[in-house]
Amino acid sequence: MEYFKKMYHPPGTAPGTLTQTREVSAEALSIRLIDYSAIDFLEKDLATIEECKAYLDNVSNTWIHLQGPADVNTIKNVGDIFGLHSLALEDIINTGQRPKVEEYDEQLFVILSTPYLHNRKAHVEQVSIFIGKNYIISFCDGDVDPFEPLRQLLRKHNARIRQQPADYLFYCIFDLVVDQGYPVLKSFGEDIETIEGDILSFTPDKTMLTQSHEIRRELILLRRSLWPQRELINNLLHSELGLISDNTRVYLRDCYDHSTQIIELIENYREMATSLIELYLSSANHRLGDIMKVLTIIATIFIPLTFVVGVYGMNFNHSSSPWAMPELRWYYGYPISWGIMIVIVIAMVIYFKRKNWF
Repeated sequence: MEYFKKMYHPPGTAPGTLTQTREVSAEALSIRLIDYSAIDFLEKDLATIEECKAYLDNVSNTWIHLQGPADVNTIKNVGDIFGLHSLALEDIINTGQRPKVEEYDEQLFVILSTPYLHNRKAHVEQVSIFIGKNYIISFCDGDVDPFEPLRQLLRKHNARIRQQPADYLFYCIFDLVVDQGYPVLKSFGEDIETIEGDILSFTPDKTMLTQSHEIRRELILLRRSLWPQRELINNLLHSELGLISDNTRVYLRDCYDHSTQIIELIENYREMATSLIELYLSSANHRLGDIMKVLTIIATIFIPLTFVVGVYGMNFNHSSSPWAMPELRWYYGYPISWGIMIVIVIAMVIYFKRKNWF
């Protein structure tokens, strides 16, 4: 995950300015419309956003989803058709916004963060949602469309969501976005468990330290993106927002519980990742201590041998001196000296083992 993903205008730009901050292609954007009621259902891909005008006067619920990076002209057209505030449109173009909820005249504007995995790495995309009386407009900037499971539910004739107003669809979108955190955190949990087992079972290497640091970094960035979402849900539950009915607020409590669980998992896994780094360093120090202990024992064993060899290497062999070394003239002096050194080594090894030094 990137450290800094927010798009922004140069400092001093007037509020509500809509300018392109990156290159986009028309092929990268897809527009899908779903118009539904308890009886009828229509799903179609739109070539331009202007095609949705024919459905605005219907009493049915309309969901328009724009997937992929949208150019400024498309965003402006959406704003003109639905009367969207320029500040909200600016937040759509400048992705990387903090999750929040804004209330305008007859609309709610909500920004969410949806996490997903790509190549075992966590990524977060911004989801922007406008809620009206009988319509919802959603924008998702990434290449991955997270809402196909919800469309499959809408296609079922007897689905509960078909019987409910548009704010219930908003709850379903919100619930899907929040629950995207579970598979991401499950993958992190599996990685942490694997690394922990490797550190305890095998000789630790630097790749384990690198993996632990990357997981901790990903979790910190993920927490920064998902933590405000719990505050957002709390605002929806306790604010007097006319477009969110009391019946839907009951379901939003479940989103709040899920968001709290995800934040707790992130905190737990972050602490575990930190513990993995400490475990690696402790294991590496323990292994270094074992190596130093073996080397110290070997050096200690050779100290008396070096002393014996050093004494008899002085070669003081004066025949008339009473202080001359008599062992230098012994017939079996050389094998006897070897025998003495071998006995010393055996005695020291037995002593070390009794002390449990190795």
